Amino acid sequence: VMKQAQLVSSLNSFEAIALAWYERKHGDWSESHKKRTKAYLVKDVFPWIGAHQMDEITAAQIIHLVQRVEARGAKDAARRVKQYINQVFKYAVTLELVKHNPAADIQNDIILQPVVKRHFATITEPHLIGQLLNDIDAYQGTFIVRVALQLAPLVMLRPGELRAAEWTEIDLEAGVWTIPIKRMKAPTHIKRANQSVHIVPLSKQAIALLREIYPLTGRYTYVFPSARGASRPLSDNGLRTALRTMGYDNDTITPHGFRGMASSLLNELGYNPDAIERQLAHHEPNKVRAAYNRADYLQERREMLQAWANYLDALKTPKGNVVSLFR
Repeated sequence: VMKQAQLVSSLNSFEAIALAWYERKHGDWSESHKKRTKAYLVKDVFPWIGAHQMDEITAAQIIHLVQRVEARGAKDAARRVKQYINQVFKYAVTLELVKHNPAADIQNDIILQPVVKRHFATITEPHLIGQLLNDIDAYQGTFIVRVALQLAPLVMLRPGELRAAEWTEIDLEAGVWTIPIKRMKAPTHIKRANQSVHIVPLSKQAIALLREIYPLTGRYTYVFPSARGASRPLSDNGLRTALRTMGYDNDTITPHGFRGMASSLLNELGYNPDAIERQLAHHEPNKVRAAYNRADYLQERREMLQAWANYLDALKTPKGNVVSLFR
């Protein structure tokens, strides 16, 4: 009888219900989301409330658990953990395994510190940009990392989109890089449909860099393969470490900062904000598919990126800090 009671108890524990919820839901998730969710449950939730019966868990316990995650400096993780606990309880309530969801009325803005929107560090002073570009050209590390860093300011992509570039996406003759939406930042259901693309017009300078690296990596899938093996792309740490080696810390510029650099200066120089936003692949969530599908402002973006590449070249010369970008 005691063993049976323990079995019933374990079947209705938070951990058992959470794993059942995970198995039911994770079929629609990306691999990274699956891993991250499971890791948060195992590390941040199960040790504290995993063995508890669902109907024994209180709002106070959940608040304490979530605040413990925040206390280690993981503000985003704290919000995710609270969200997962809430979803597990909603699942249990729906299946009538528990009557009440103690997480439902816990408001993040009351129990957690407010989120300060993070801006990626970047450089916008023309003479300092010139110095950075010269430092990249003189980088003594691997050729693959150097070319990736040289290409970064020319294409305005997120670091992950740049690092995982595949040769099949790039048409050097047409001067176009066509990235499938599954590789872009977009809602999971739209990525799964994979019916859209982001088009990057390539400047002459960008084409020259890609032609230069093609003999080395053209036989592989990735334009910038990892030093650990060509079956995977260069890691984010590869670009970040290279910048550190050159003396640029996280508070000065990050691999993501090249986007902010281009956005700030192109807006300042009077380029069409809509064309700039489209080149950055910023879209309203409910318009993502249509926005990626359309080659909006393509000719305007091509001219803008070529002028931008010319401007960056000019900044690398001794008098580069006084150069104007002529429309």
